Amino acid sequence: MNTSATAPATLPLIHQAASLLLHHPADDWPAVAALVSEELKDLPGRPAELLRTFCGSVSTAGVLELSARYISTFDRSRRRTLHLTYYTDGDTRRRGASLLRWRELYTTHGWEPPADELPDFLPLALEFAARCPEPGRQALQDHRAALELLRLALREHRSPYADVLEAVCGTLPGASPADRAAALRLARTGPPAEPVGLLPFPAVPPAPRRAPSAPHPQEPPR
Repeated sequence: MNTSATAPATLPLIHQAASLLLHHPADDWPAVAALVSEELKDLPGRPAELLRTFCGSVSTAGVLELSARYISTFDRSRRRTLHLTYYTDGDTRRRGASLLRWRELYTTHGWEPPADELPDFLPLALEFAARCPEPGRQALQDHRAALELLRLALREHRSPYADVLEAVCGTLPGASPADRAAALRLARTGPPAEPVGLLPFPAVPPAPRRAPSAPHPQEPPR
């Protein structure tokens, strides 16, 4: 996967759309899905296509049904949590330092995330990447292993949310790992450095969010 078919200036829109789609579906879900579909309808590139596919695949599901599927997918499996530092740190003291780095990253760039959600929650990280593209995209790249492990777990689970994760991974440089073993190796060694700087992007306006309360895992995924 790479960004060759996606113009850099469109990446904040992809990240904002993915953020909205990865929040717990609330009563306004139909309006959110319609807004995302409308904004992405003429956007070229594989990531936008994948997000449109996701919107289409869940378009017939009611809010209650989709909410139940969301909870089953993300809140009841340690291998599919939306909290990125869990994949590399588990429930250890090291994770506390990683969470602090996320929070410091946000505040350094003038953004205050909600106090009732951990700062490594993927929808928050994606919203930050939409608002502050250069540091946000670098943070996603730094946590590439977590994103790829989640993508693979969602594919294995046959979840439509796998398309959203594939879209996110498609905005990052380099190819995705082919399987879980390769993703675990990436988690141990870290993502490759990208020597080329990012182009400046236009600001993205704030977006509504509703973050669910997610369980805190107790041990690293196996």
